[in-house]
Amino acid sequence: MIQDIDFHQQHAKRLVESFKLVTGGDLINIPETPSLEPGSKSLAQQLFDASFVVVSHNGGSDPKLNYGNQVALDLWEMSWDDFIGTPSRQTAEVEYREDRAAMLEQARVKGYIDDYEGIRISSSGRRFKIESTIIWAVPAIGNDREGQAATFSKWRYLD
Repeated sequence: MIQDIDFHQQHAKRLVESFKLVTGGDLINIPETPSLEPGSKSLAQQLFDASFVVVSHNGGSDPKLNYGNQVALDLWEMSWDDFIGTPSRQTAEVEYREDRAAMLEQARVKGYIDDYEGIRISSSGRRFKIESTIIWAVPAIGNDREGQAATFSKWRYLD
């Protein structure tokens, strides 16, 4: 269950809207009229509980992770508190970071890419390949610089 509801609601909305803006697709299916039924999930909870990975990092020269849903936390074997604030470059092994940086620059210039594959590493050292990854620009808000987000539902462990 997510903790800081205000942050999560705002960030989930930002991720969903920016995904739609740059790709024309839906990150998650959102009913036009939100349900007020008891037990219905907020947008933030739907994104956090999604069956696919959603991650994002802020802007800057060394971007820091600022969001990961439950599937991402499980895949990288980290708690929310450990995940948030981690330099996003650390999600890849050193030898793959140059490739990763080039891909992020390509996504920044184009607005998004939808066919990225790469090797990542969990906090315990477990390596996995992500496939058919969509990376998109997340607009700046307030004093933040433009960030980026990624989503994927296909990965395979390499170890």
